[in-house]
Parts: sequence; structure tokens; C-alpha cells
Amino acid sequence: MDSPSTVRKFFGTDGVRGPYGGPVINERFAYRLGAAAGRWLISRGTVNALVVIGRDTRASGESLTRALAAGLSAQGVLPCDLGILPTPAVARAVVTERAALGVVVTASHNSAADNGIKFFGAHGVKLTDADELQIESWLRDEALPTDFQLAPLAARPAIGAYVAAMAALLPPRALAGWRIVLDTAHGATAMTSPLVLRALGAEVIGIGDAPDGMNINADVGSEHPEQLAARVMATGAQLGIAHDGDGDRCVLCDETGSILDGDEILTVLATHAQGKGALQANTLVVTVQSNLGVDAALAALGGRVLRTAVGDRYVIEKMRAAGATLGGESSGHIICADISPTGDGLVAALKVIAVMLATSQPLSELRKVLKKFPQVSATLKVREKRALNSLTALAAAIRALETELGAAGRVLVRYSGTEPKLRFLVEGRDLTQVRAGLDRIVAVARTELEVP
Repeated sequence: MDSPSTVRKFFGTDGVRGPYGGPVINERFAYRLGAAAGRWLISRGTVNALVVIGRDTRASGESLTRALAAGLSAQGVLPCDLGILPTPAVARAVVTERAALGVVVTASHNSAADNGIKFFGAHGVKLTDADELQIESWLRDEALPTDFQLAPLAARPAIGAYVAAMAALLPPRALAGWRIVLDTAHGATAMTSPLVLRALGAEVIGIGDAPDGMNINADVGSEHPEQLAARVMATGAQLGIAHDGDGDRCVLCDETGSILDGDEILTVLATHAQGKGALQANTLVVTVQSNLGVDAALAALGGRVLRTAVGDRYVIEKMRAAGATLGGESSGHIICADISPTGDGLVAALKVIAVMLATSQPLSELRKVLKKFPQVSATLKVREKRALNSLTALAAAIRALETELGAAGRVLVRYSGTEPKLRFLVEGRDLTQVRAGLDRIVAVARTELEVP
């Protein structure tokens, strides 16, 4: 697995992202990035390459897509427009269309004011750090032109094929009699997930299903599941599903109105598969963010948990190396590699529904397999991302807390890969001790970084 790199100037843990109209996310930059990606493909011996491009529902998406396509075309690459489509559907289209590259114009769970660009390689898998560094090396080439025109872009709709493939994951009419609340975050899944669930026979009650270009993720979706929980309770639904704006995340709500995060979803899927002898390599791959209770639940059934740096592509790389087909993040990025080459929120939901059908148990019972260790987290907005090893007071405070928690606890402090934020996580057996420890190290960081 490539180690997360601090060398990349533009790429973070999930592509390039920032405020639309800012110094990075604008049409001129998108054009140059497209041209750089085209140069990168040519440098790898790929000629007359097909590149498929999808986007979420942000108002800025269409012009950024056309600028990106203009840059690709300038290098002799053949871009085509998949239109508004969830990120995992674009990754799938890379494979089905035999494209050399897939691109998604999206800022995922961020607000409509932001946008971004992320890439998928020829097998529908996100590019490695090394690949992104090579694209950046071409981006720095001053010979790349800066003047361009937005030309018409050939369309290649892919919604129908994706919807049909997803509906085929369960038996016909498997959800007849089910009532499901679905929050599509005013994003790309508003065009796909309701179609799949209704095709399977479910009654779908929609939230966040009226995108207008400016309301994506606005108090809805996987980052804001409060409405989902309330609507499940009010309607007596069996299940609630929430995606983020580009559809690669999933959080669930059981029939009692309680939210399940990615750790709970992964544990339900992994323990069910392990119990049937169907968990590939007896292995689940998660990130350092996941609760230690996940390890305990799977170990009790003879399975193992491997951990990676934060970022679903690091999870995927570790899965491939270990021969595993299930992995993900506590945020709700769930990778079922036997179905999708990348995280897919709809696939994750359908997989959990399959467990519910197979066991005849409600989600409130299935989730009990995970007994979480007390875990608390915090986020501190910073002016600059100073190297953590230069923050001596914070380092000392972390060491002291790790000693206090002992072997049954851990402390994780890292910068966000996409935002100017320092993230903290403390986990241990005693909630009071964990909370007090988190407050101490956040206070030290605030002082040392001179954050008001």
C-alpha cells in the first residue's frame, strides 16, 4: 500500500477539492487538470483513450465537466459525459465501457459551495498516491495551454445499466411489503437509489430528493441523519437509508429510529459472512478510525481485522493485498469488492437488507453484534497544517494520555486530507476517562496552534 503522502500539492485523500471559484476549483484549473491527466495517460502508452466523466448535482458541475473534457480532448483523449451519476456508478462504467480512466466531478459530502475532481483507473479503482503525483508533475508543466473553449461533449448515459445491476442483487420483488425511508442528500443518488428500491417492490419515502444545484447535502444525507431517524419513527418503516451527495457513503437507521454508522454496518456484514464461512480470507479491512469493538466482534468468530490509514482507497489497496472483499470506514464508505470496485452506499444497504432477509431479524437485533468501546472525537479548524512532530506540547500530551489509557485504549490525531482541520479521536474502556483525555489534548493543541 502506498503511504499517505504530504508531497502532493493538489490531491488530498479523495481527489482535488475546494471552494468553487477559488484558486483550485475553477474552469481554468479543471482544463489544466484534464490536460495533465491526458498527458499522464499518453505517458503510460495509452492512445485514443476513452475517459468517462460523471458528476453530482452541484450547479458548478456541468461547466467544470466541460472544462475538464476540453483539457482531455486537447491531448487526444476521448471524453464522454455520463451525466449526473453516483460515484460508484462511474467506477462501474469504467469497467463496463472499458475506459482508460473515470472522472467524477464532486465534493462528496461537502456543501454546494465546494466542488472537486477525483479519478478512477482502468479497473474502476481510485488512483494511487504515486499516480496522482505523476499527474501533478504534468500539471506543473508550463507548456500546458491556459486558453480554452467549452465545446459540446458526447453523452453516454449509464443510469439504466447501473440501476438494473443493482436491482439484480436481490431476488425479484424481494422488498414487497417493505417501507423504506431514503435520504439521497439532494445528490446524485436521487436519480438511482429510489428506482432500485421501488423496482424491488419497496414503498419508498423520500428525503433530500429534490436537487436544485444549490441544496446538495444541506442538512440532509449521511452527515445529517436526524430527519431520517424521525421519519422512520413517524412512518413505521423497517429501515432508513442515507447517502452523501455522490453516493459512495451509507448510514442506516433501524426500525427504532437509531442510526448505524459504518462500523456497525461492516460488523453486521462481516460477522454474518464469517458465520457462514463466506468472509474472504477471514478478513475485514477498516481504517484507524474504526472502533476496537469491531476487532473484538470478528475475533470471537475466528476472523481478523486489518487497519489502514484513513481513506477508502487505502482500504481497497489493503483488501487487494490481503485477498479480502469486504472493508470500509466508520464514515459509511463500505467496499463490497465482489460487487463494486469502490465504495457504494446502495450496495452496502442492499447487502444489509440481504442479511435481514436471510436471518428474518430486524436491524435493531443484528446491530447488537457490535459492542463499541467508548470513543469520542473532536475537530479543530486550523490556519495552517503544521507538522505534527513539530508540536512538542501536543506530542507530550498524547504520550501521557496513551500511557493513562493503557493497552485497551488509543489516541489518534491527524489532519483532514480535504479540509484545514485537525481531527482527534480517543478510545478506551472508561467513557469519563476518555472524554477528559480528549478535552486535555484538544486544549493543548488549541494553545500550541494559537487557534482562537
